Order: sequence, then C-alpha cells, then structure tokens
Amino acid sequence: MTEIRDLYLDVAQAAAELLAAPEVAVAWDEPSALDQLSVRGLAGHLAAQVFFIPSMLADPVPVEPVVGLDEYYARAAWIGTDLDTEFNQGIRAGGEKVAGEGSEQLAARTAACVADLRETLPSEPDRPVRRSTWSGYSVSLDTFVASRMLELIVHCDDLAHSVGVPTPEFSAEAVQTVVDVLTRIALRRHGQTAVLRALSRSERAPASISAL
Repeated sequence: MTEIRDLYLDVAQAAAELLAAPEVAVAWDEPSALDQLSVRGLAGHLAAQVFFIPSMLADPVPVEPVVGLDEYYARAAWIGTDLDTEFNQGIRAGGEKVAGEGSEQLAARTAACVADLRETLPSEPDRPVRRSTWSGYSVSLDTFVASRMLELIVHCDDLAHSVGVPTPEFSAEAVQTVVDVLTRIALRRHGQTAVLRALSRSERAPASISAL
C-alpha cells in the first residue's frame, strides 16, 4: 500500500468518528459554519469523500488522459467561485441527499465503508479513475485519494467547529501533505509574493491567501 492510502484511511477513520459524535446529531438541522450549508449537508459532503473511493473503483478504467495533482486542481473551475454557482448549489444539494438517511445511519455507513476500504484499498493498482463531471481527463487512484484526504481534513475542521467539538488530531504526515497541496494552489491563485508575505511578514501580509 502506498503511504498516501495509509494516511487517507487514518483520516477517513477520524472523519467517521466525528460523524458519530452526539453533538453532530444534536445540531443536525442547524446551520453549519459554512454559508448556505446545514450541518447535515456538511456531514453528507464529508461522508461522500469516503463513499467516492469504492464508487469510482467500481467504474470501468477510463481512457481519458491522466493528469497530476497540480493539474487536477488547476482544472478545478469551482475554486474561488461564488456560492450561488451551479456547481456549489450542486455540492450543497449532494450533501443533503447523502445525509438524507439521518445522522446515526450516515455515521454507521461511513464507518462500514472505511472498514471495507481498509481491506480493499491496499491491494488496488494505482490505475486511472475519473468522475463523470470531469471533462476529458482522469487522475491516478493515488492522486484522487490525496485530493479526498484534503477534503476530509478541511471539512472535519468545518464540521467540528460547526458543532462545537475539537477538530480531530491528524498525523503530522497527513497534515503536511494537505498543507503542501493547499500552498501550491495558493501560489497559483495569489502569486509567490503574497504567499511569502503571509507566511513570513505579518506587517505586509495580504488579507487572504486562501487556496480554495
């Protein structure tokens, strides 16, 4: 098994445990910390980052050209877009749909999926995968796993903050991997001077170098 899959599985386990927290069930119908997204919608979106893996592996191997992680995010037209775009509306609707079974059932299904992935993911070849919404390209399985780990870590923090519990503690290696990816996205969006100043010179730091 590649290191990224090992890191992903540990992060996915933490996400499953967070989804099972009683505070999530209590706040299920409340607004989350993210604009226009309920706690249940955020929980559904978080769980989807686990469900995507077996779903994509069940599809035929795509024939579209494989792009790397940086190119994958360079092609992500949703980054930095308005909340009312069709894509972002779809994200919210998708999260609500995944969460439609209720908090207890969603947590149980996520935990079961993580357990299954611990058995199946290690032996999967690093073959191309893709989602139907992508136009003319695919990524390697390990690249997609890395992108889902980023989503899990970011949205675990969103969900934990939304329901008033501590953000899960992830391994240093997992966080470093995600921060590296976020930094590269931020460099492309904001330029090297802005990122350097944000990280080293508070007196000249820009208001934001948000990657997403």
